[in-house]
Amino acid sequence: MDKLIELFPSITLAEMSSVKLMNRTDTKFVTTRKQLCHLLEMAQRDYYIQDIDGERNMLYDTTYFDTIDFQMYKDHQYGHTNRQKIRFRTYVSSHLQFMEVKTKNNHGRTKKKRIEVKDMNLQDTEKRDFLSKHLKFDSATLAPHMHNSFRRITLVNRAKTERLTIDTELEFDNVQTHEHKFMNDLVIIELKRDGLVYSPVLEMLRQLHIHPHGFSKYCMGAAMTNGQLPINRFKEKLREINKILLNE
Repeated sequence: MDKLIELFPSITLAEMSSVKLMNRTDTKFVTTRKQLCHLLEMAQRDYYIQDIDGERNMLYDTTYFDTIDFQMYKDHQYGHTNRQKIRFRTYVSSHLQFMEVKTKNNHGRTKKKRIEVKDMNLQDTEKRDFLSKHLKFDSATLAPHMHNSFRRITLVNRAKTERLTIDTELEFDNVQTHEHKFMNDLVIIELKRDGLVYSPVLEMLRQLHIHPHGFSKYCMGAAMTNGQLPINRFKEKLREINKILLNE
């Protein structure tokens, strides 16, 4: 895979800023490293790859917070609309860390608000003010629940109307149960495009029999590493993930 990503023409972070995606739609896909290699071979003529100081496969580190009684997880589990997540994401190579609140509305649109931070202490004034403005939960009820790490490749189409993020080497560490889960060859692909404009990668994914598949890193990680949580709504997704890996 490393050799394949070196064959892509590069795009800088500054050039990436022109990919605004103001009317963004997100679609996730789940596959394996073997299929990913086929996709990367097919995509070289249609996509740039994000390159930051010579690095093309970035390490990300994320910690998700939830209420003490897992209300954010349960909102997703029970299919509630207008649900939220809060996380601290660290871009390891650049040493930048952000606190982010993601809100998914009843139209399926996701909005993200974030601020740069130095730590995960929720007691300081700036973080509390930010959360009181963007999060519907009381910050005093929050605690860390799930930590994950992964590597991300970011592709941009030639028309600069979409981004394709590709996550590999996904690992979960449950802060509450201390259970660890390494996802082996699982690959999470997310297509972020401007409305419903033409996307070259959709035909490539179809040819490779890689189909849309929801995957919340927080919820899937929690479901896999905490046996006390309800998983009814996630059972089919978990079975599909196991099937994908078994068919590798």
